[in-house]
Amino acid sequence: MTTIFILEIQNEQDVVQARQRTREIAEQLGFDTQDQARLATAVSEIARNAFQYARGGTVEFSVAGEPQEFLIRIQDRGSGIPHLADVLAGRYTSDTGMGLGIVGSQKLMDFFEMESLPEQGTTVVMSKRLSKRTPNFIDLQLQQIRESVMERSPQNPYEEIQRQNQELLRAMAELRKREEELTQLNRELEDTNRGVVALYAELDEKADSLQKANELKTRFLSNMSHEFRTPLNSILSLSRMLLARMDGDLTAEQEKQVTFIQKAASGLSELVNDLLDLAKVEAGKIEVRPSSFEVSDLFATLRGMLRPLLVQGSSVALNIEEPEGIGQIYSDEGKVAQILRNFISNALKFTEQGEVRVTAVQRGHTVTFSVSDTGIGIATADRERIFEDFVQIESSLQKQVKGTGLGLPLSRKLTELLGGSISVTSKLGEGSTFTASIPIIYPHATEFPTQLQPIASLEPTGLPILAVEDHPETLFIYENHLQQSTYQLIATRTLAQARQVLQQVRPAAIMLDIMLEGQNGWTFLREIKGDETTCNIPIVVITIIDNEKQALALGANGFLIKPVDRLQLLNKLNTLINQNKPQKILLIDDDPAYRYLVKQLLINTQLSILEAMNGWEGLNLAEREQPTAIVLDLEMPELSGFDVLKQLKSNPVTQSIPVIIYSSAQLDAETQSQLAKKSIAILSKETGSPTATMDYASPFLRNAPPTANAQLQDALIKAGLVLDACGQSHV
Repeated sequence: MTTIFILEIQNEQDVVQARQRTREIAEQLGFDTQDQARLATAVSEIARNAFQYARGGTVEFSVAGEPQEFLIRIQDRGSGIPHLADVLAGRYTSDTGMGLGIVGSQKLMDFFEMESLPEQGTTVVMSKRLSKRTPNFIDLQLQQIRESVMERSPQNPYEEIQRQNQELLRAMAELRKREEELTQLNRELEDTNRGVVALYAELDEKADSLQKANELKTRFLSNMSHEFRTPLNSILSLSRMLLARMDGDLTAEQEKQVTFIQKAASGLSELVNDLLDLAKVEAGKIEVRPSSFEVSDLFATLRGMLRPLLVQGSSVALNIEEPEGIGQIYSDEGKVAQILRNFISNALKFTEQGEVRVTAVQRGHTVTFSVSDTGIGIATADRERIFEDFVQIESSLQKQVKGTGLGLPLSRKLTELLGGSISVTSKLGEGSTFTASIPIIYPHATEFPTQLQPIASLEPTGLPILAVEDHPETLFIYENHLQQSTYQLIATRTLAQARQVLQQVRPAAIMLDIMLEGQNGWTFLREIKGDETTCNIPIVVITIIDNEKQALALGANGFLIKPVDRLQLLNKLNTLINQNKPQKILLIDDDPAYRYLVKQLLINTQLSILEAMNGWEGLNLAEREQPTAIVLDLEMPELSGFDVLKQLKSNPVTQSIPVIIYSSAQLDAETQSQLAKKSIAILSKETGSPTATMDYASPFLRNAPPTANAQLQDALIKAGLVLDACGQSHV
């Protein structure tokens, strides 16, 4: 910031001089005539308040910031303004008109901030950005402006009043001209409006007609679908009875005829079901039942359900990849499964050889499900048509497969119902990829699985993290981010709830959203940092607006912009909570080669690494050194890793230390489930002998970047160790 001029306000003439100086400096800084008048008016109004209510003050003119702006600071030592918040909000009324000038000055400036303390005075800081056409002023140019202002003597107050009157006359002439233009424009709009009103009336009439026709169609489809279902179910049941020979044997010809009847009835039943679902969606009668579910469980169900669709000896493989890094989804599992079933069955119908691959990837707050095939592909002109009702594209395989032409339209409507969208990419002769992007949290949910954590139910082994966030879906995401880490969430949706929690618990850190509906997060931040009992609690401000400088200036220890990734959040918490604390990690493994391997993976960090060659030594070191985390092998002589883990968790001194299982043992599902409850992560060692592993790994690790083992890095971050994105320590 470069100061240009400081003016003392001691009498009425100084108020006039403040106006003059403002205009002179603004002119030299390249502001046009209108902006000069705005600046001069705002400054004279605030300066007059300082003289009238505080008997004087100072006006400081400067240039600051990047891009540069003209900054004016007016300060007095009066008794302060008792109703400042009401004045700034325009709610304060006074017989003398006090406050109106402040509100008007605020509207004239790009930035306006006012602070007033009882018996300590009032400070007003306001600024206006320099024109984009004006190049930045260097120090020499600002020095020249300063000297020019200092040399120029004040003008006669009467001349200033005359100049102000001229500005008012010009403004009135400009307003009169604009008023005439608006009058002419209003006449033209009135003429146009009559035509628009007539057009809207006609459109409303046609819209009502179309709505009635659509309702009739939906009612017809719904009623007819229900009417068709009863006889179709009867036909299917009777044909199954005949084919099961419940009433006697059938001839070969009779069996063939009944089989044709059953296939025709099954196809018709499928069409009726699709029609009924489509009618429900269009009528808005279909109900979404959101619940929490794992994508891995959904995929396991699809594997078992869709394997029978593959013809025995088929040259098409169905590969459903295991999803990684996706937490729980809160949506309608049945409808997500129906969308994917339609995609997969469609892909299998139009793929003669190759594979159909199903994947899921989390991107921000959505999960993208993709079904790719190596089939016949879809022409560019047909990619939108396939989502129209009953449309089936002509192809060499179309005659061989049965279909209603309703699967894809229904999938699109169901996806949109869940708050998502569908897209397709394809190339003729090479295959297609259908993608459904579905929000992790159903956007219209009224209830969420995450609730305010009762204080009494907090685990003694997990560090409490207080989250102040009014959006329940964001709290749900935070809860998933902190799962299987050394932290546990205390979720609050109001500042009142947060204050209640702070009276009972001292959290390890606070995650604070500033943009709370109807509440002031900045005030809460000042309150926490101004109280000696809570000022040492690290606070991470997490919001959608990039106001990091303001957050840090008010005392925040960290700042993140939504949406926040899991590792990014954990790493920030680790950095703040473990600041200036020694970071020690204990390796318990009887194999020196694997201990060396882990040390090499962490060679570029500042972690202090302790080693134990057996379980007994590891237990002693853990109790004596209190490491930040423990990396434990399961297969050790004398005392196995299972016994070590059991004793660690039963000892009050070591039970809260996070444990990472790093072993080559083959574990069944039940054992893995039991270990997962007591550890941060279960990592598998590389196959092959330790010697062969080290012969291969050592030269690689010496030259490799610190991200050589992403799984270990991920586990260490979840265990509370401070690592950045490259695996390097911040401490």
